[in-house]
Amino acid sequence: MKLSDEQLEVFRRDGLLILPSLFSAAEVAAIRAALPPLYDEESEANIGEKAGTAPRTMMGLHQRSDLFDRLVRHPRLVEPARQIAGPDLYIQQVKVNVKAAYEGDVWQWHYDFATHHRDDGVPAPQALNLHILLDEVSHYNGPLYFIPGSHRHEPLPTFHDVTSTSYPLWVVDRETVTNLIAVGGITPALGPPGTVLIFGDLMVHGSPGNMSPWDRAIFSLILNPVANAQTAFARPEYKHHTDFSPVVPLADDCLLEPAAAQ
Repeated sequence: MKLSDEQLEVFRRDGLLILPSLFSAAEVAAIRAALPPLYDEESEANIGEKAGTAPRTMMGLHQRSDLFDRLVRHPRLVEPARQIAGPDLYIQQVKVNVKAAYEGDVWQWHYDFATHHRDDGVPAPQALNLHILLDEVSHYNGPLYFIPGSHRHEPLPTFHDVTSTSYPLWVVDRETVTNLIAVGGITPALGPPGTVLIFGDLMVHGSPGNMSPWDRAIFSLILNPVANAQTAFARPEYKHHTDFSPVVPLADDCLLEPAAAQ
């Protein structure tokens, strides 16, 4: 799959692409079917919400599941990433972020490069985040919010928030966010299951809590140029993977036809 010139221009301008229903209902069903055994694993890579027992994020999934090992090499993810970030990309992080009905907590306003640079020593903001919505995402069940154009700034000041939620995060202060929104507004990433989101390392984003009766799960793959690999190794492997081999895309039917992964 290749992005069109118009899509690439939208990405350069806004910092975000929303591609509705890029994955089929059958493919999303296969992804969702692989999740329950991973939820049930006793693993430090499964992180729950601060309050209660609901899951918040499950990481390192391609090392724990054959289906996710195929998904991270899916051409509908890898090929657009190569167009934007270059041909030699390694798998930096793989996870599913969950917002359970009534229990899913916020993700504060942040941009990913703050963590990648400060915690992992990634030199430049060149990594790319590729999301797949695994549930219908509406205004009500904790959608991701993006600030269009925020990626065009130099890395913004951040502070390390280790208390608000169960996941420590380098976050952007309210005054800065207010100023960014005054210029770019807020775009909610809404859509049916199978919708893909593509955004870069400087895009400011966050999400509210889920007060609705509907779950919201999103698959996330971060690909980073091999030449921009991490230089610090303080975080565990499941938070930043250390195999810097360039990812090679599989056949387009690799999720539903595992033989295509050979």
